[in-house]
Amino acid sequence: MEHLIEFLIFFAKALVIIVGILAVIGFIISQSVKGSSSLPQLELEKINETIAHYADILRKNVFDRKAFKEHEKSEKKKKKQKEKENKPKMYVVDFEGDIKASEVKNLCHEITTILNVATPKDEVVVRVTSPGGMVHTYGLAAAQLLRVRNAGVPLCVAVDKVAASGGYLMACTANKIIASPFAILGSIGVLAQVPNFHKLLKKHDIDYHEYTAGDYKRTISMFGEITDKGKEKFAEQIEDTHLLFKSFVKEHRPIVDIEKVGTGEPWFGQRALEHKLIDEIKTSDEYFFERANTHEIIKVRLSEKKKFGEKLAEQLRLAIVQALEPFRY
Repeated sequence: MEHLIEFLIFFAKALVIIVGILAVIGFIISQSVKGSSSLPQLELEKINETIAHYADILRKNVFDRKAFKEHEKSEKKKKKQKEKENKPKMYVVDFEGDIKASEVKNLCHEITTILNVATPKDEVVVRVTSPGGMVHTYGLAAAQLLRVRNAGVPLCVAVDKVAASGGYLMACTANKIIASPFAILGSIGVLAQVPNFHKLLKKHDIDYHEYTAGDYKRTISMFGEITDKGKEKFAEQIEDTHLLFKSFVKEHRPIVDIEKVGTGEPWFGQRALEHKLIDEIKTSDEYFFERANTHEIIKVRLSEKKKFGEKLAEQLRLAIVQALEPFRY
């Protein structure tokens, strides 16, 4: 039993040393390649081909051999005819929004890439999924979509799940908005929450000093005393932001009754249609399916290429996790 305990102690020490060495190696390699620049990778998917590919797989398994051969022959003829046609393009971009609208950088590059080749005969479809977030970052995201309209290229925003608050700020820039029946839209309002610990600090005799230059440099803070003057100014700033939000929606979607829908309420797809927040009840997949024969549909995505050091560090991390697996609770 004593030998077993000694062996386990030795094994644990050896494991700690190995993990430490691997961590140091990973850090050195990651630092050695830090600063090396690599452009994001452009990924394209021809949605028409994807739709046709899976349909053919189903036909092959459902049709009898003769019927499938006839279909193949017919499709080959159609393909030759289509190759001679110069179909308009539909460029598809996905935007998955978090509170910081972190994907706005990629969105900027994707829009720039598309506008280099798109014409007014084409169309850009942005599938927005976002419950909203920071005003300035979603304002920038909305500005990126406005570039499409300003370039004279038709813009459609498709909402399958949610485009509320900042998400709707983006959506309202489109020439056309489509949404699924129970997608959440609108929520044209502003929310601000600030916890305050001033009374707790005061209770424990902890002094907190905050120095500012300018009457309203800091209206409300986490640790400072909240004054009536500060609260009044903070409420004024929120209301001003709300007015800017409403005026932006009204400018780009004048058919809505902004006083009726700009209450901060979210609306499901069908109700959003009644309030003219959207133009049509339709999912993005349905929209693509309808236009698969008339448009060449291309999904555009830019993804950050991981550096060699980052890849190696990730592999080392996984190796360490696997090595420690027997010791996890």
